Amino acid sequence: MIPALFFLYASLVNDVRVSIARHDLAAAERVAKAYQSRRGATSELAAALSWIARAELDAGQFDRADSYAAETRKLADQIRRAAKLDSDPWLPTAVGASIEVHAGVLAARGERPEAVTFLREQLKLFAATSLHERIQKNLNLLNLEGKPAPPLEVNDWLGPRPTPLAALRGHPVLLFFWAHWCADCKAEAAILANLRQTYGPKGLVLIGPTRLYGYAAAGEDAAPAVEKQYIDHIRHQYYSDLGDMPVPVSTANFLAYGSSTTPTLVLLDSAGIVRLFHPGAMSEPALIAHIQAVLRK
Repeated sequence: MIPALFFLYASLVNDVRVSIARHDLAAAERVAKAYQSRRGATSELAAALSWIARAELDAGQFDRADSYAAETRKLADQIRRAAKLDSDPWLPTAVGASIEVHAGVLAARGERPEAVTFLREQLKLFAATSLHERIQKNLNLLNLEGKPAPPLEVNDWLGPRPTPLAALRGHPVLLFFWAHWCADCKAEAAILANLRQTYGPKGLVLIGPTRLYGYAAAGEDAAPAVEKQYIDHIRHQYYSDLGDMPVPVSTANFLAYGSSTTPTLVLLDSAGIVRLFHPGAMSEPALIAHIQAVLRK
């Protein structure tokens, strides 16, 4: 849960993001500098700078993106000397984005091996923090496609008992990582139902890993058994067309696949090789193109 106090001081990041949405990076920079002159170095400032770094990367301004990423990291590391990363509402955003942007700049410059090495170093450094999934996601974006899929932990589940990935060789497999609170996941369900209806007879297997987050309805804290029951309720309410989709329940799966974004869609070919790793929702035509390419092989 995010402390209520978080929202009282969210104006800087909100203002920066509004400027970025308007494609006015100069305004975003002015807002951040004005805040810094008034309030000094804070974790919210680091988070705001990280948003600017991401925007510069999206704009193809690699030098500026890397400069803002470095500034973000320097500021965040100073603050981390007095506060643990996950005890502050802004520090995970700031540090995670600084890592993501620097790796993205390296990859964009054709230095993919250096980006992978950097991310692996950061993964070790932040292994025991909330950044693990985010860093693993970025590693997978650079390095997972074309590699064997990590095995799924299937000891706990909802719906039909999941089959281990190793036993599904000969079938293409679509993994749909989702969360009970995720609106984009619910929107993706109809697309997946259509795809399974069309491609299930051709061998496509759909598996929907999810995990516990420690809360249930209205963000109220929930014990594991209570949250799992709530997830099952959401599954029946919003995913009824996918009611016979196996749903492994495991945080380890999200860590292994770096599923810090939900939904995350991962397509394996019949040999168990990852052919698509996509954080975020996908359109039906885009998924069809990837599935057909896998089936043709």
